Amino acid sequence: MFSRTGGYSDGVHSSLNFSFHVNDTDQNVCKNRELAQKILNLAYLASAHQVHLDRIKIVEEKTTMEYDGYDALITNCKGMGLLVQQADCQAVLLHDPETQTIGAIHCGWRGSVCEIIPRTIERMQTAFGVVPHHIRAVISPSLGPCCAQFIHYKTELPAWMHAYQVRRGYFDFWAISRIQLVESGVPFQQIETTGICTRCTPSFFSHRRDVASGRKFGGRGGSVIGLPSV
Repeated sequence: MFSRTGGYSDGVHSSLNFSFHVNDTDQNVCKNRELAQKILNLAYLASAHQVHLDRIKIVEEKTTMEYDGYDALITNCKGMGLLVQQADCQAVLLHDPETQTIGAIHCGWRGSVCEIIPRTIERMQTAFGVVPHHIRAVISPSLGPCCAQFIHYKTELPAWMHAYQVRRGYFDFWAISRIQLVESGVPFQQIETTGICTRCTPSFFSHRRDVASGRKFGGRGGSVIGLPSV
């Protein structure tokens, strides 16, 4: 899970921006992604142009590319890395050590509402025979309960999520993701939450911080899970 530092971008994208869709140059983004691949010793790096829905892509091609219109990627290809781009949304990374299957989920509040986490785990079961009890999961740095304010939560969020308010209008989406993982069969003790709020932590990109500063576009950080080549 990369911070925003150590890359090639500049200005509001300074410096390790992983997204092609925030007015950075393609050259900078490619160099940043290549740097991550090198650090993690990955032969390939798959990503998605994320759309805040529940579409899931099974990555079978051993190539580095970005798929359009997905928010979760699954693979069992050796040497493959899966990249989630984020600036307050969660990356929920999954690994089944039994089948050597991995998943990478881009999960904002809309993803939580449309249940992208349980849908991804279900797809891992049907496609690769994954047993949810074997999965290990981690929730990346993302918007914390200190900053996850939703003024219109009564219309945006389903009623069951209202119990996860830490104070009026502020929600603990880390806890929401944990309960969705547990209800999908992942043991609680196999779920790790980094507990770092991107809005509060300048070393991470934050969309809400950018908006508060009057910026339309900022960078996007990256979380990567990969399978070694051998």
